[in-house]
Amino acid sequence: MTSYDLKRVIGEELARVENRFDKFGKPERKTVFDKVVPGFGVRKHASGRKVYILQMRISGRQRTVTIANAAVISETVAKDVARRLILRIELGMNPADEKKRSHDMPSYQQFLEYYWETSSPNWKPSTRKTQSFYRGKHLNKAFESKFLDEIEPADAIRWHAQLSRAAGPGAANRASEILRAMFNKAEQWGYLPENSNPFNAIRRNRGRKIERFLTPEEAARLGKALIEARKDEPMIATIIMLLALTGCRRGEIVNLKWSEVHGRRLKLKDSKTGPRIVWLGKDAQALIASIPRQKGEARVFPMEQKRPGGAVGCFWANFREEIGLKDVRLHDLRHNYASFAARGSETLPMIGKLLGHAAINSTQRYAHLDDATLLEASNRIGDVVGNNLFH
Repeated sequence: MTSYDLKRVIGEELARVENRFDKFGKPERKTVFDKVVPGFGVRKHASGRKVYILQMRISGRQRTVTIANAAVISETVAKDVARRLILRIELGMNPADEKKRSHDMPSYQQFLEYYWETSSPNWKPSTRKTQSFYRGKHLNKAFESKFLDEIEPADAIRWHAQLSRAAGPGAANRASEILRAMFNKAEQWGYLPENSNPFNAIRRNRGRKIERFLTPEEAARLGKALIEARKDEPMIATIIMLLALTGCRRGEIVNLKWSEVHGRRLKLKDSKTGPRIVWLGKDAQALIASIPRQKGEARVFPMEQKRPGGAVGCFWANFREEIGLKDVRLHDLRHNYASFAARGSETLPMIGKLLGHAAINSTQRYAHLDDATLLEASNRIGDVVGNNLFH
């Protein structure tokens, strides 16, 4: 009887179940070992992910080799792989060490390319454009000499610190978020063990808090100036007025189509957070109703520039200087809308819904709000903003 046969016989009699618990006593994973193939087991993690493993004594130490994700290959195939690994172990080889350089472990660059090909088609065009910029600028050569499993938390922290000095804290934060998401996928797809993401160790650089709220006097001055500006720049001035009255993002108004205008609301098909509804107060409804509609034109604001959002930004840069609000950005009109809502005693979930925020926990809290409540709140806030800006 060979040593393999002996192990098989013993294994048939003693099937093992191995449980591992976290520091709070909750099950972290459970491994059920096979009765026939010694050391072969199915390991189920708390997340529900299952992998096939082989656990054997190699060079005097108990070692565990992860064979594959159970979602990728069948148990029959995994057992066949395990038998071949057992044979190699008995011949004195160490597959636990060799696995790091196997064809199943891609290099950083290979996985970056695979991740991009797999994930980027699901991103919004604007997100894909931004992410691709960061990839070309900061990611392609970040860890080019390493395999995916060689990148340690210390490597990630060192890279983030170097990039913060070279490109700035904001760029480093954005680039590290892309890699954090990529390594999360590496775990989900079975390339790396759970909770091994080295980018979770990074402490984000503090961002500058740039929020500027208008005083009632400044709001009145802005409103009067915009009404006057409509005589020479009717389209751009109207866009800015709508930004102030709705709290929308610049692109949501600049790219607005007539098919998205539905009386008291805008049904935006593509915003930063996906499709959403924007409720219009009376002033915003009246402003949209005053816009002349050109036959055959789908856009509410059919500007000829290649980058109409940029044209609005250029106008605002000069306009705010002229009216003495040189430190107010266009995006601050969105903050200002939220501040008027807060002054009107609206709840944070209501404000988040009106602004179209996408935080998961906030979205869950919005679920119980109905359209009538939203419209009433939008009217109240629109009236306050309109009275300050345009009356």
